[in-house]
Amino acid sequence: MSNDGPANGGPAIAARGRQPRIPGAEAGAGRVDVLILGAGAAGLACACEASRRGLGVLLLERGRSPGRKLSACGGGRANFSNRSVTPEDYLCRSDAAFCRHALASLPPERVLRRIQGWRLPVEERDHGRLFLKVPAIRLVRALEDECAAHGCRLACGAEVRAVQREDGGFAVDDGKRIWRARAVVLALGSPACPALGGSAAGWRIAAALGHTLTPARPALVPLRLPEVTPLGAALRGLAGISLPARLTLAHAVEGKTRIWEDDLLFTHTGLSGPLVLGASLFWRDGHALELDLLPGQDTEALLDVGGARTPRALLRRFLPQRLLDAVLPPEPARRKCAELSRQARRQLAAAVHALRVTPSGTGGLDRAEACSGGVDTGEVDPRTMESRLIPGLHIVGEMLDVTGRLGGYNLHWAWASGIRAGRSVLAGAEGRLTGRKTASPRTAR
Repeated sequence: MSNDGPANGGPAIAARGRQPRIPGAEAGAGRVDVLILGAGAAGLACACEASRRGLGVLLLERGRSPGRKLSACGGGRANFSNRSVTPEDYLCRSDAAFCRHALASLPPERVLRRIQGWRLPVEERDHGRLFLKVPAIRLVRALEDECAAHGCRLACGAEVRAVQREDGGFAVDDGKRIWRARAVVLALGSPACPALGGSAAGWRIAAALGHTLTPARPALVPLRLPEVTPLGAALRGLAGISLPARLTLAHAVEGKTRIWEDDLLFTHTGLSGPLVLGASLFWRDGHALELDLLPGQDTEALLDVGGARTPRALLRRFLPQRLLDAVLPPEPARRKCAELSRQARRQLAAAVHALRVTPSGTGGLDRAEACSGGVDTGEVDPRTMESRLIPGLHIVGEMLDVTGRLGGYNLHWAWASGIRAGRSVLAGAEGRLTGRKTASPRTAR
């Protein structure tokens, strides 16, 4: 049984249209053009773009500092994009083409130029993954500095309790004061990875404002194997073994077959590594995975010329002995290759190249790098990220039901959606509430 639903720690989303009442205007209430709730990757990108246009922008961040998850992603080196980014790299259940406009306006080369413009060294790794060669906190600081250079302010320790529509804009209560703005951007992320600040707070706010939410499901997450099956128990006993492999998911969530090649890691609870994390986005309960542990090798041909050697000994040149003993049928694996029938050789080859396992669930939101689910994209304009239900409200990044594959795609979506909203928010609006001035990024309070 999967452990992903609300009864097992998934986020409880408030009923649509219900929200705490915000008191009326008070002395000293903050007034700005744009309030951006959440200073993660999407929020920072949006703030840079909106403040560059001369708007008065304030970022409200509930943590003690911005970009906490960004600082830790990619092993602390920020897998910030990928050489190839297409809409097919994303799971968007309401509208598969939703992310097309934002992605088209921000090709990977443009992200790369911006990063290099901040004098941050980068490197390209396998599968086109683009990483920093320096700690990811440097990227966070660069984004902060650019926001400050254009007059954007940042208030940390501001945990938003409620957002309310009112004449001329919105009122936002952060528990310490009431902020008012003509436009609001929800960039509060998802409930994935709470150790790095993941929370369902933004989803609850969106639901209270009337938006429909798709339930959260862990993505980019290890998969668990059942202890009660002989194969599951045997594979769970291989913790620490890692190898390149191919994974086929015949019934992915979109109803089509998907194939991945990457590194597979066996753990004490099941399967992990980039191969499985990537596939987990498209896996669903009860569906089997097919693993090829020796992609590109013709094992049946090897057995044909194995002679007096046993399959167990012959294949030890390619795979760890513990792994072979866990997956090969024991009786033919210990006989001489020359004594094996054609059917037995095919059975042994299938155990290596078409190993079928059915996970019992995922590692849960606590261990997930991202999650699918969030605000229904049918309720958001893909060209502007503006709510179709509430003018002046924009929704970006992980708040939306758009989830990218492993390999820099989710950060790229954060940049693309955040910049799209930053360019669109209050577009054509007359005048500004606040005068623009350069400020330290931490002087909002």
